[in-house]
Amino acid sequence: MMTRRMETLFLAGPAGRLEALLEEPGSGEPRAAALVLHPHPLGGGTMHNKVVYRMARALRDLGAVTLRFNFRGVHLSEGQHDHGRGEVDDARTARDFLTARYPGLPLVIAGFSFGSRVALQCWQGARRVYVVGVPTIYRQYSLLDHCPVLRVLVHSTNDEFGPREQLQLVYDRLWGPKRLHWVEARDHFFAGNLEGFEQVIRAEGLPG
Repeated sequence: MMTRRMETLFLAGPAGRLEALLEEPGSGEPRAAALVLHPHPLGGGTMHNKVVYRMARALRDLGAVTLRFNFRGVHLSEGQHDHGRGEVDDARTARDFLTARYPGLPLVIAGFSFGSRVALQCWQGARRVYVVGVPTIYRQYSLLDHCPVLRVLVHSTNDEFGPREQLQLVYDRLWGPKRLHWVEARDHFFAGNLEGFEQVIRAEGLPG
């Protein structure tokens, strides 16, 4: 099996450099480009979070080149946490880098928790947005409403930041293209069933 191609790099972000990791599939040319966004920095979220890692791995195995990065103020990324405002600008910078590096490939944007809220604000150019563990307790439902591309929601059945009943109600009233997958797991981080979570991502495939 061919070793997958990896590149660590720094992107020129709006608040300074952003630490990033670009990974191509282990064999063949990439068939899609995927930006994968990590959970809340103030809760210890980084691009190496286990849910983010699993999501990126599944997308690579499907044939996507993946780009993960640390939001401003995380590890080697410069700047300070900006409560989601500047982080959207960080994600747009990473998205634009990815699409310039791989022009013509269908774009996927995927985010977990805090990263899912950011993903819903930088969907431009994407064919699909993975909304994983969206924290409905913050009641920012308009973020889902204002994203017109296919939203694939993936959620733990026991997510303490997005209770099942609440998330189902939000999903049921969403307009436009959407899909929802429940993963039987113990908590927000898919404890006890990360493999099931990864299988859901694989089963979705890539946009054509």
